[in-house]
Amino acid sequence: MAHPLIPQITDIATPIATELGLEVVAVIFHTHERPPCLRIDIRNPAAETGLQDCERMSRALEAALDTSETIPFPYALEVSSPGTSRQLTTDREFNAFSGFAVQVTTHQPVDKKTEWQGQLIRRDDTKIYLSLKGRTVEIPRELVSKVSLDDQQPA
Repeated sequence: MAHPLIPQITDIATPIATELGLEVVAVIFHTHERPPCLRIDIRNPAAETGLQDCERMSRALEAALDTSETIPFPYALEVSSPGTSRQLTTDREFNAFSGFAVQVTTHQPVDKKTEWQGQLIRRDDTKIYLSLKGRTVEIPRELVSKVSLDDQQPA
């Protein structure tokens, strides 16, 4: 279950990221850690996300969160890039990573398989389309449990 402050934090972080030419990919609050850790994953859509992007976002967001007093207890702020092994969930991510190598896991077999590795073509309302060595495979969305970028496979 997501922490109840995540929507407010996202509302603060998103315009800051936009102003810096970045995108907020995920906001996660690990309240079981001591101190609690607020993790913001960002992406630079124009270039590879670098340490400077994370530093700029961290400084700007830290100042905004301190001013807003949204988080009423001590916490650690961590700003990072999501990496290449992350899960795709939004239409925007599926569009952005079209052509990339992905791994699709289904909770029921499709053509006797529950794991697929291939190049993402697209996703629509009913299916996810992969290219497997030039052959298009259509996987029904209702059977998909996870789609992740696959940094082990060439795109």
